[in-house]
Amino acid sequence: MEVFEILGYIGALLIGVVLGLIGGGGSILTVPVLVYLMYINPVTATAYSLFVVGISSLIGAFKNIQKGLVDLKTAIVFSIPAFIAVYATRKYLVPAIPEHLFNIGDLAVTKNIGIMVFFAIIMLMASISMIRGRSENGDDDETEVQYNFPFIILEGVVVGVLTGIVGAGGGFLIIPALVIFAKLPMKRAVATSLLIIAIKSLIGFLGDVQNQSIDWTFLLSFTALSVIGIFLGIWLSNFINEKHLKKSFGWFVLLMGIYILYKELFG
Repeated sequence: MEVFEILGYIGALLIGVVLGLIGGGGSILTVPVLVYLMYINPVTATAYSLFVVGISSLIGAFKNIQKGLVDLKTAIVFSIPAFIAVYATRKYLVPAIPEHLFNIGDLAVTKNIGIMVFFAIIMLMASISMIRGRSENGDDDETEVQYNFPFIILEGVVVGVLTGIVGAGGGFLIIPALVIFAKLPMKRAVATSLLIIAIKSLIGFLGDVQNQSIDWTFLLSFTALSVIGIFLGIWLSNFINEKHLKKSFGWFVLLMGIYILYKELFG
């Protein structure tokens, strides 16, 4: 086993640890780990990421359902347009993207480069969200859930397409949408977002099963390490300040996003 492959499996464990510690964000590491450490094609890596993110989020969602924190009606309303969009994106849109997109001077921008650059931009957006932090006001307020259906449906479609292209969970988009458009308290929004992420990621992966050959031995072993990492992260969360950790992780994601942009465009 090569050094980078060993680091890749350590990365799988780290993805789970981050998810267990802060309830999100770990999925943003999945594609870079698969592409740069495991040498997996970006299109395949985004497919694998959907499975890893989906299974990991599902475990977190079950934990939150047991605590009574998940708003199932809101999850269903948001998930329907999201999973339709992510499934269609993986089955039809991603395979339809041409291998050669365009040229920037002497640089030929291919499909793989385009996906990684787009992913890096999403990483930068997510990092800013984590660094700035979210307001915790109203966490415990049991306000009546109100549905702004047009915006929820639109947000679901946008997040679904985004997830389909880059293979990340999109929690940094889902959580604000649930707070603003469904009037959910923050804790319930975070818990509900995990169920939404699980549903749309796993359904999106079904679109890939029909288009790609899946290395199930590798994928299941990688996912198993992430799941172990989740339980480790949940245990560590008893000793680590979540707010400071999230901000530090945000800076790490920012640097990773800049690195990917540099590597893909100038490396």
